[in-house]
Order: sequence, then structure tokens, then C-alpha cells
Amino acid sequence: MKEKLQPINDYEWLLPKTARKEMKVAGKVIANKKLLDAMEDDTIGQLSNVCCLPGAIEPVVALPDAHFGYGLPMGAVAAFDAEEGVISAGLCGFDINCGINSIRTNLSYEEVKEKLNELVPALFSAIPCGVGSKGKLRLNPDELNEVLVNGCEWAVENDYGVKEDLKHIEENGRMEGADPKKVSDLAKKRGAPQLGTLGAGNHFLEIQKVTDIFDDKAKEWGINDKDQVLIMLHCGSRGLGHQVASDYLKIQEKAVQKYKIWLPDRQLVCAPAKSNEGQDFFAAMKAAVNYSFTNRLVMTQWIRETFEKVFNKGWEDMDMHTVYGICHNVVKLEEYTINGRKRKLYVHRKGATRAFPDIPVLLAGSMGTASYILKGTETAMEKSFGSSAHGAGRAMSRHAAINQFRGEKISNELLQNKGIVTKATNFKSLAEEAPKAYKDVEAVIDTVHNADISKKVVRLEPMGVMKG
Repeated sequence: MKEKLQPINDYEWLLPKTARKEMKVAGKVIANKKLLDAMEDDTIGQLSNVCCLPGAIEPVVALPDAHFGYGLPMGAVAAFDAEEGVISAGLCGFDINCGINSIRTNLSYEEVKEKLNELVPALFSAIPCGVGSKGKLRLNPDELNEVLVNGCEWAVENDYGVKEDLKHIEENGRMEGADPKKVSDLAKKRGAPQLGTLGAGNHFLEIQKVTDIFDDKAKEWGINDKDQVLIMLHCGSRGLGHQVASDYLKIQEKAVQKYKIWLPDRQLVCAPAKSNEGQDFFAAMKAAVNYSFTNRLVMTQWIRETFEKVFNKGWEDMDMHTVYGICHNVVKLEEYTINGRKRKLYVHRKGATRAFPDIPVLLAGSMGTASYILKGTETAMEKSFGSSAHGAGRAMSRHAAINQFRGEKISNELLQNKGIVTKATNFKSLAEEAPKAYKDVEAVIDTVHNADISKKVVRLEPMGVMKG
């Protein structure tokens, strides 16, 4: 399938509708030549599969961090007509609203470097992490339902964060229309003890220093100096979101048969956008989205409290305010102009970040490489349904990384070569997240910047990394 791609320019490649007879719309890959050459043919095959679904809107987009995933490549965007299209649990992803919070400080690299060996273990102690980890919060069923409906508003009311945080989180930390009744008891049972936990896999908490400022937007976002310290928190909806996805994959598997939808891949189960099976998932997904926003804000407040103890200052004195909070596994109902006509679309972003004009785009590298804060563009609204990449993207599977790397060695190398202090629940998690298991983040940034779907504002490098 890869050989059927046609160059549009140095950063965009068209997968024409003629690439296979079942395709209803064209696909597009946004990647520079280096990233495209390294992309698996199966990734392009998955992109073509999604182009076959009912009501798809052109183009289905693979972003520069794209790699083979469940149904849709991880690092892709697919939009469907709100009347004639579908909503898909698989195209949203298992970790609903996996996302990032960026928190600034007025502390300098030198100030934090002195305390790093105290700070990283203190954060590790304050933030529960690891597979199946349970948090310090114990929510009764009514409280959990409140989180699912009200999201970060619940957090602020319970002193986990402040009102100002809500202004700097996508959807203000709460998607309207969440319905806890559409979330299974098993999902709630899994989620109740996990609010305020990091989890495992590629989730992390990172202390970062500013190395470069490219755009005046940085000042508007409270980032003024090189060597200024920021914190990046990456995690999702834990067992609750995973269970919501699993539940609705089964429901939508039956819907495919009920509504006689032809699928090129059974992982692409979906339901008509206006059907009960489609709308029930949408309402349950919003509940998981709200849970995840709340999860990150609760931990944001614990990060602030940890800094207070280590630096013996109030968090507001250290200007520890939210730069922005984003999600990158989500379905949104948004309006776009298609062929001169405004249309409402269900935009599925899987491993993709919203990139609306002048709004922060948070893009994470690996634990040994840079991360970036960018700004969205008008061009993204035209080229990629207001979307950009979400990270470096995996270059090898977790299994392959564990076989090839040793966590203890990686930890030592990061400390000796880059001064990065790491802390993890076990060395295996460091091995599967080895920097060499990921694509070159600078190539990803080069692509999104030059394709004009998001523009560089700030470059950050890790100082301390905590992983589940």
C-alpha cells in the first residue's frame, strides 16, 4: 500500500481513493521523507481501511508519529459526517483521554538541579504509579458519578486545583453530555480506586528545563526564560477508560451486524453516528474523558504540594500554574467547512492532539529526548481537522524494546550522559520506554512545523523522569 502514496510536497503524501476499490475517500500521510521511509506498510494499510468506512470525510490523516495500532494507526485522525457517518470505540482508543498537563514554575534549572535527588523520589512517593496502582482517594459511587459528569469542576470544589486551572484545560476540564448510566458497573469498579494515579506504560511525570523559545506566545503562556523549569504529566483514564472501550467494542461488534456495515478489519467496529450504540458510547466516552481530566488535575495539585515541601515555598509563589491540558484519544463533535459548506463531524483523534489556532499543542518526546510546546494553526483546520501529532511515536514494540534494552543500563546512561534522574516501579518499564524505542522527535517536530499544522513555541529537555 505504501508504494501507492503520491507526493504532494516534502511533508504531505496522498493515498488516492483509487488505491483500492473499497475506499470511499482519500487518505493522507503528513511526514517528512525520513519518517515516511521508516513507517510500516501495515500502518498505511490501516489508514486505507478507515477510508472505507461509511460517512468518512476526506482525508483520513496519518500524522508523523503514526505507527501500527488497533484498527486505526496510533497517531491518526478520522472524521465522519454527523448524519451519515459512524462513531467508533476502536478509533478512539483504549486509553480514553490519555493526555498531558503542562505546569510552569518560576524556578530555574540551577535551583531545581540542586534538589533533584530529593525531588524525584518525593514525587514518586506522592503520585501512585504502576500497573493496577490504587490512589489515596476513596470515592463512593455518588462521588465517582459526580467526577464522571463534572470532571475538573469536582476537583476544584474538593481543593484539587483552582478555578484558574479550568481556563487552561481543553473543554475547561469537562465535556458536556457525559452520562454515568452508560458506564458499566465494572468500569466504575475499576476506576473508583484509581483516581489520582499515573499508571504504567508510556505514562510519565517529567521535570523539564526550557532550552529554546521560538515564539512570543511563550510569554503569554508564562514561559519567559531559557532554563525555566516546567513539569509535564502524561496519563489517562486508567482502568475505567479501558473498560468503557472494551464494553463498547463488544456492543458495536453487534451493531455492525445489526446495521449491516461492511468492515475491512473487525477491529474497526463502529455504529451509525445517530444510533443508540453510537450515542451511548459517545456519552460513556465523555464520562471517561472527564475522569481523565480530573485524574491529571488531582495529580497536578499533589505535584504542587510536593514542590512546596521540597522548596519550602507556596506553590503560587513558585508560579506553578497550568500552561495547558490536552487530550489525545478522543471523539469530538466539531464544525468544519467542507467544500464551502459548514458540516458537523465526529472527529476521532487517536494519538493526536487538537491544534486549533494559537492554542497550545503539547508534544512529548521520550524520557531521554526533548518535548515541545507548539501552537495550533489555521492551516491545521484545513489539512488535518485541527489536529497535530501527540508525541515521538513508537519505532519498536514494547516487547521488542524489553528484549533489546536493560532498564538499569538506561537509567545509568541517562544520569551519566545527560544528568537525567529517573525513578520507576521497576527497570522493565524503563526498558520498554527506552529512548531508542521511539522515533526521532526532532523529525516529528520538523514535519508538523513545516507542514504548518502546529508551530514551534518552546523546546524542553528532561531533568527528572518518573515512570510507572
